[in-house]
Amino acid sequence: MTQDKKLTDKQKKFAELVVYNEGRMSPAECAYEAGYKTRPRQSASEMRNPKYFPLVVRYIGELRAEVQEKYGIDFGKHVAELAKIRNEALKNKAWSAAVNAEVARGKAGGLYVDQKLVMTSNIDNMSSDEIKDRLKRILDDNKEIINITPDEIELDNIKLSKE
Repeated sequence: MTQDKKLTDKQKKFAELVVYNEGRMSPAECAYEAGYKTRPRQSASEMRNPKYFPLVVRYIGELRAEVQEKYGIDFGKHVAELAKIRNEALKNKAWSAAVNAEVARGKAGGLYVDQKLVMTSNIDNMSSDEIKDRLKRILDDNKEIINITPDEIELDNIKLSKE
């Protein structure tokens, strides 16, 4: 089952329904609506397979790119829109909304990093030299995300108490 060199009207309608109704209609519903009445689920699956229908898949990709360009967000527009929301919220004395908009701007700008570290070794069973080596490795591995360089900390001068 391969495709001709040109899209049919039904294929174009299917592709447009898939892209413009994403999240509202399933691909099978789009196929049925486009005119594939007998086996819409199978037709939808086959038409989204580049092996069988590369022109339909390419057309869907082109339509998605147009939609992304038209409605998509970029960093500058996103941060500017959040600033507008914050300013309107401040004018209306909606402090919580203003704070939320500002936090969202900070997250978009990379000011907040949500990070969790999971420790898998037991520090109680380590010698002080092993602890210092482990700390040095942690600092070396994470120097891009922390605000200090390992050279700023002199691990040899750290005194560990025995508790």
